[in-house]
Amino acid sequence: QSLVSSSKWLQHYGLKRNKLSLSQILSQIGFQHRKDYVTTLGKPVASRYADGLFPQYKRAQDGSVYNLTAKKELILHFVDCLMGAIELYKQRMEWLTSESRQIFGVIQEQCIVIVLDFGTAAPTEFDLCRDALSMVLVEQVIQICRFNLIRAAQDLMKWQQKCTPVSERTVKSAVRWLWKLEHMTAVSHTSSAEALLEAMADEAVSS
Repeated sequence: QSLVSSSKWLQHYGLKRNKLSLSQILSQIGFQHRKDYVTTLGKPVASRYADGLFPQYKRAQDGSVYNLTAKKELILHFVDCLMGAIELYKQRMEWLTSESRQIFGVIQEQCIVIVLDFGTAAPTEFDLCRDALSMVLVEQVIQICRFNLIRAAQDLMKWQQKCTPVSERTVKSAVRWLWKLEHMTAVSHTSSAEALLEAMADEAVSS
């Protein structure tokens, strides 16, 4: 699936576009019970002609009262629409929390540097990290514009000197570079900061 920002997704599939917010539904299945200011009484007074004629719904947010006039068929139509919207949200959440997105979130920037700091990870943990990084390269980085990898170490290591255009070839090259890295146990206390500064030195980088 292509990466889509949450705001764009909500705009396309969200409740507002389909007129499924509470206010929009209420305006389509009834009318608001109005109050008007009565000069002789010196206070707002609600009309009473609808009392007992219609089922009423009181909004907890602002206390407004709606007289419900819709037939059962229209109510059931909105039930179906809401159930469909809920299913779309469930699918979106499942996608957002699957595979590499579960670990890294969704990468939305188009030019990024991934700083690799393995710290004192044991060999098995080191391999697990590389598995996860390979996954994010193949699933997410492949869909942006430019990227680079920098390893925090005593002697800082860079996959490329500058961010490189994304292609199937460059992503495969980055994965191969990643799996050629040697396991190191000794890392200087300043290596992470140095790697971050090196990443930020590339003016094209947005994240």
